[in-house]
Order: sequence, then structure tokens, then C-alpha cells
Amino acid sequence: MKLKTSYFYTLRENAKDEESISGNLLTRSSMIKKTSSGVYMYLPLGYKVIKNIEKIIREEMEEIDAGELLMPALVPEEIYQATGRKEAFGNDMFNLKDRSDKKYCLAPTHEELFTIAAASKVKSYKDLPFSIYQIQDKFRDEARSRYGLIRVREFLMKDAYSFDMDEKGLNDSYNNMYNAYKKIFTRLGINYKIVKSDTGAMGGLLSEEFQAITDIGEDKLVICDHCGYAANSEVAKCSVLTLKTDEEIKIRELVKTPSAGTIKEVSNFLEEDESKFVKTLIYKIDDKYYAVLVKGDNEVNEAKLKRLLKASEVNLASQDEVEEITGAKVGFAGPIGLDIPIILDNEVMNMKNFIVGANKTDYHYKNVNLEDFNYYLVDDVRCITNKDCCPNCGEELTFKNGIEIGNTFKLGLKYSESLGLYYLNKENENIPVWMGCYGIGIGRCMAAVVEQNHDDKGIIWPVEIAPFKVAIVVVNTLDEAQMDAANYLYENLRKIGISTILDDRDERAGVKFNDMDLIGIPIRITVGNKIKDQIVEIKQRRKNEFEDISLYDAILKVEDILDGE
Repeated sequence: MKLKTSYFYTLRENAKDEESISGNLLTRSSMIKKTSSGVYMYLPLGYKVIKNIEKIIREEMEEIDAGELLMPALVPEEIYQATGRKEAFGNDMFNLKDRSDKKYCLAPTHEELFTIAAASKVKSYKDLPFSIYQIQDKFRDEARSRYGLIRVREFLMKDAYSFDMDEKGLNDSYNNMYNAYKKIFTRLGINYKIVKSDTGAMGGLLSEEFQAITDIGEDKLVICDHCGYAANSEVAKCSVLTLKTDEEIKIRELVKTPSAGTIKEVSNFLEEDESKFVKTLIYKIDDKYYAVLVKGDNEVNEAKLKRLLKASEVNLASQDEVEEITGAKVGFAGPIGLDIPIILDNEVMNMKNFIVGANKTDYHYKNVNLEDFNYYLVDDVRCITNKDCCPNCGEELTFKNGIEIGNTFKLGLKYSESLGLYYLNKENENIPVWMGCYGIGIGRCMAAVVEQNHDDKGIIWPVEIAPFKVAIVVVNTLDEAQMDAANYLYENLRKIGISTILDDRDERAGVKFNDMDLIGIPIRITVGNKIKDQIVEIKQRRKNEFEDISLYDAILKVEDILDGE
């Protein structure tokens, strides 16, 4: 690629509407360009990175005999209704109609269609096992698109599916894909952690996430460096930190707490520690109301709540709904006298003489105990905190941020049963197929690499996915000897399959150096005044050293560097 006659530009200033490092650098380096909220073009350099990521994925999928296909992005709505996922995705799904008023969706994912495709092949046990995958755009109407390619509305995804006779077969297929994923992310140069996660709208028996460790990651990861336990905070098990006490049961007391509707305000007014409070939050869960009680210094984990009740949708009740249910303003809800089901966090079970709202504006109860109200369920429904210890070994936990770049699901029989994917076994019995699902966010991988590999000059691409391996910079394009040498290197590097940029633009050398650093090319060869002595300069993007080398040894040097990578 010769830059003088190519589509290439860079931005000198930071992108105004990109809050992440990766979004800013990818935009400035002409890799991507935003067209609307959460929707991006991949420009030539960025598209080459994407294709290099896809190449790695395809190579590792081929190693485990997964066959590639391509599904449509436009899918009839009824296909998602059959599995209940139209409701599960809710407003996240893009919906439209054709000219005949038939309802369609822009596919947020493709489990249903893969199941239908598998049914064309599967008739008996002889047709199993197998795995198939695609690389295809997905569409989700994100309420808040942000962080460049990390949270978008249209995204490129690799999704694979395995089909097996039984659970043992599923476990084998899952392990094959799991190990392939580890190879993929290692080859991409990503520092990642594998964590247990919530199955969410996908459903199934098990979900694990491959998380790229970055400061900007939206997911909170809980990690034990002692035993290796790792989980998304949405599913991380919480310790029971509140020990049972010998404290005597006191008489319940109604106290006036004027204009004190928050835990902090009531705590200050009553001169009590926040740990003595139990807060009551009213939730609307699948059109039914529940009161959820957690200690005052804890927060409700809505993902745990959703999983506990096998719910499709979990939302805090509105102000009007809370006031109608409790008979009081928001901030004064409590469990006593409520006529909706009450769910207690495990921590509350060990508490005595705690403080709750009185369902009466400007009033709270002191010295409340479990005997004072009825409850429906007790479970771990709170968010984990840095006070918790590892649920496996009891050691201290660490908390990190992560970008979910891949996930693996043991779907089990969820889709095969609902969509009629069965096979005949040796006894001529009709048996549902066991399925697994495996995704990789390709744009997210690109963003994660940049978040982990950059400096104040720009991107530092790992060699295997860099848009080009080598950049040749000509200091003075009017110097015939410099241009001859540059063209010699350019042509010969390309002949041996090393992708190369030739920066032959009529720009100052400093501008060219800055641009090559910004776009992150792993190796830079500078052709300048020393060419009269047949000398060029080589610099690796990750290092600060410069090396003078003979023009005719430069290609061998590049090969040695790439072999070392």
C-alpha cells in the first residue's frame, strides 16, 4: 500500500465524542469512523485488522472441524417467539415489517436459525456430533452506546454451535471450543481471564466469559489469586459476613424520622451505623411486585434476582408504584404490613434489632426482627463487595474491570426441545439434541487489543493482527536514491508475503513518523540521507532503540524480528 495514492488520513487532535482510549485512537488513526450512535464504518486499515482477526478465528475453527456458513441478518419474528426470546430481548431487538405487514427482526443472535439448519441434517445418531459457525453482523438497540466498539448497536460476531447426542458429547464439544478460544485470544495478544457468568437471555446450563482485563471494562470481575476462582460480579457468590449474635430481642419501636428518606440521612438522624439498617426495595418482576431486603450497606444484584425467580425482566418499581404499594413516599418502604412477596438476602437472616422503613412517610421502625413479618424466599441476592472472601477457599478477593470478548454456553436442550431438533437413537427412540453456543465479539477484540496495547504516541498492534507488518518511511521523496531504495524494499518485502506500507507522501518526516506510530505498525524502516552509504534505519514500535543496517540486510532483519514474534 503506497500512501500517496491510497485512502489514508489521520487526525492530529483527540476525537471529540470518543470517551475510551480505543475509540479515540481507532478514530484518530483512520481505522473506524462513527456514522451514528453505536454504529461505525471500518475504514481500510481497520478492516485489515478485522480480517486478520477473522483469519485467526477461521484457522482455529478449522482445527476442530467446525464448518463455516452464513445466516441472514433479517429474520421472521415468529422464530424468536417460538423460544420465548422475543420477550427476553424486549426493546433490545430491532423490529420492522415488510410491505405485506409481516414482522421481522434484525437478528441479535442466531441460535434459532442454527437449530433449524441442524434439523436439515440430523435424523439419527449417525448424524452427530458436529459444529458449525458463522461470522456475521448482529443488531441490538443498546440503550446507551458508548466506549467506541465496546458497546455498539451493530457489531460483527463469530458465533458457533455444537450438536451432540448427550451431555457427555456436549462436554467434549464444549472443551474443544473452549481450548480453541484460548488459542485464539492468545494469538490475538490479549491479556484475558475466563470467568463464570450469567446465562442471561441465552439460557442453558453453564456460561463462561473470556474477559479482556482493562480499566475501562464495563464488567466487574471477581478473582481469587490463591485458588483461581473467577466470576463476573453478576454471579459471584457472596459470603455471609454478618454473624449470629447473642443480642437480646428488643421491643419494636416506631420513630419519627422527618425528611430522612435515605440510609445516610436516617443513620445520621438516629445516630446508628448504616450496617444496622435493612433497606426495602420494591421491584416489578415480570409484571409482579416483590419487596427485596438487603443490609443498608449492600446493594441488590438484579442478575441474581432474575435468575432466582427465572424471570424475563427485572425493574425497580416507579415512584408512583412504590407509593401505591407502601402508602408512603419513596425512602420509607419496609417489610411490615406489605402484601407483596418479600425476598431476603442471606445476610438479613443473621440480623437482630434492625431498622426498616415503616411504610409511613417520615417514619421508621427500630428493633425489627424476622418474627415481625413474613417472607417468601431467602437467597444470595446482593452484590459482592471487597469485604467478601473467596467462596471456594476463603482467601482475599481482587476486583478488576473487563471487556467481554467471548463467551461459551452449554445450552443443553433449551432450543432443541422448543424447535423440535430430535434424533433417533439406536433403540429407535426420539431424543432431543444437546447444544452448545460459542461467541466472539470481533470488534470488541479489536478495541480490547488497543486498550491493552498503546502509549502516548498511539496504537501498538501485535504483529499477527497489525494492518501491515512493516512501514517504510521516505524522508525526502524528491531524493531519487531514497525513493529507489524504498521501492526496492517495498517490492521485495511484498514478494515474500510481508504486508508493507510505503509512506511516499509529500510530508515532513516528523509527520510521517508520528502517523506510523499512531497507526501502530510493528516495524518501521526509515530511508533517509544515510542511503548514500546504503544504510537504512530500523525501529520496532514496542521498543525505543533505533538500529542502522545495510539496505541489503534489512529484509533479513525484518524476517528475524517477525520470526521472534
